[in-house]
Amino acid sequence: MGRFCGFLAGIAAISLVAGSLFGATAHAAPAVTAKQAHCEVSSGREAQRAAPARAGFDAELLDAALEFASHRNRLNIQVFRHNCLVGEGPNNAKTDNVAWNVWSVTKSVVSVLAGIAWDRGLLDLDAPIDKYLPPGLGDAAHRAIKVEDLLTETSGMTVGVLTEGITGVVPIDPHSAVQALAVPLDNPPGTVFSYSQRNVDLLTFVIELAIGEPFQQFAQRELFDPLGILRSDYYWAKDRAGNTYGYAHLMIPPNDLAKLGLLMSNEGRWGADQLVSEEYLRMALTPSQANPCYGYLFWLGPDCAESPSFMPPDMYMMAGLGLQNVFVLPSLDLMVMWTGVFGNVSSQGVSGIVQNTDELPYEFFRMLFAAMPENPVPDPGPYVEPPVRLDPRRFVDPNLLLAVFGIGPAAYPGCNVFSCLNYPLAPPFADIAPGCFIVVCLGHDPRTPGIH
Repeated sequence: MGRFCGFLAGIAAISLVAGSLFGATAHAAPAVTAKQAHCEVSSGREAQRAAPARAGFDAELLDAALEFASHRNRLNIQVFRHNCLVGEGPNNAKTDNVAWNVWSVTKSVVSVLAGIAWDRGLLDLDAPIDKYLPPGLGDAAHRAIKVEDLLTETSGMTVGVLTEGITGVVPIDPHSAVQALAVPLDNPPGTVFSYSQRNVDLLTFVIELAIGEPFQQFAQRELFDPLGILRSDYYWAKDRAGNTYGYAHLMIPPNDLAKLGLLMSNEGRWGADQLVSEEYLRMALTPSQANPCYGYLFWLGPDCAESPSFMPPDMYMMAGLGLQNVFVLPSLDLMVMWTGVFGNVSSQGVSGIVQNTDELPYEFFRMLFAAMPENPVPDPGPYVEPPVRLDPRRFVDPNLLLAVFGIGPAAYPGCNVFSCLNYPLAPPFADIAPGCFIVVCLGHDPRTPGIH
């Protein structure tokens, strides 16, 4: 459901930007055969490449799969096997280094950072967030939520995916974590999966309190710097109190996003360094008791979110609105990253497009697996579209929107668009970098000189 975040506000802008760009659980990787290439990960600007045949692909069939996806609004496509970049979309030269909002893929990046903090003994996953929150902030029920509940989306918070996200898309949120502490709890924490956006905003706030330094400073030093992701490459939006959004709004180039995918496919290792422990990733990639498709902010297994039903059982992915995806298939030592603007087709109108987002990955991976002479997955046949069962009411809760203005049962007392407790607030829209508009950054800005 993370792919619905900001849908109503963002879809027109996404299409406009796309048009302007193109006006014209962890498993050991399989052994690499002597005939197949293996590459080393690189913190430089370019990934190591190998010819498709050296990584177990028929070059013509692989090109056909990439061409197919490019005609389905995939603005950037990268296929890696054995750490080698073996396939690229025909538009990659235009988009490789363009910062793009990866929406709910941001959640998975937050999970990795939570793991790094846990590895260093700074964050206790079993602790209630009461351990980290300032005294008096939030009631007892919210303070009893555990860090792991936030990671598994089982905080119990009421969900209104669109109305939760819209005030970040149109940046007026005074303090997203304080707002989260007023969202009504529909279920006891730790019991029921409920895909809340505010849930992950609260998590980034808790992590920042636990580590004792700005969240993005920690992220840059502990994760992005080792990967060679420059601070000038990306833009990660904050609310008006300076808290980093966790649910979305990491604007990062595809070349850098691919590095994050390679880190995951290498079980947290980057060359000689273990950036996030295998122990944490085992927990992160284990389904929670509340949802067999979800771990610690990662989607797990076939037939979950955008994952086709015929995928290997050990696959997992990062997934965001509009089909921003990182697919990791450990048993095949395969990683696919793509960004774009939906591109799935439906005979059932907009509701079908929003619901059946697995159509495009289904047809692409059919072609991709057919390009592998080893035939790792038998052809399941063409996609069969299920009937629309989408209920728009699941994504809208007006109380969550009114709360930003200090109105209604979901409002935190003393926190609204005009003031929030004693936190200094920047003016609305203050955190948007020039040249960035909801989905993409195209202009120059002294804070992010690498974005162009």
